[in-house]
Amino acid sequence: MLFVNLPVADLELSKAFFAKLGFGFNPKFTDETAACMLVGEDAFVMLLTREKFAEFAKLPMADPTTHTLALYCFSVSSRDEVDAVSATALAAGGTEVDDAEDYGFMYSRSFYDLDGHGWQVMWMDPAAAEQGPEAFAASTQDADTPA
Repeated sequence: MLFVNLPVADLELSKAFFAKLGFGFNPKFTDETAACMLVGEDAFVMLLTREKFAEFAKLPMADPTTHTLALYCFSVSSRDEVDAVSATALAAGGTEVDDAEDYGFMYSRSFYDLDGHGWQVMWMDPAAAEQGPEAFAASTQDADTPA
């Protein structure tokens, strides 16, 4: 299992933001100081009030407006869904990082959430995910080569 802990300024606003993006929460591990966001079968993001986060952290929290410590990436099932989730994030108060990145086999958009944490929503061609980008590129070049 994977748990990623993120400090948030307003837990209820953060929960509402991520609910708009389609994420659910496990009520067994959610209270007034923490929300357990489900991101995969065995992967969770714990949204923690700054005070609760400070109980776990051994170092001071970085200011997300001046430092990027990580970029959290999650995948969706299509290019169109990348655009839809990104648009929803921006409409819910997120901030766009830059234009879409399109590598052919992979397409993504990035945004900052309400607390300045960097997120990337991406789609990858299932064949590229299975074969790896170099093998996928070689297989598509072979398919484009006339016999």
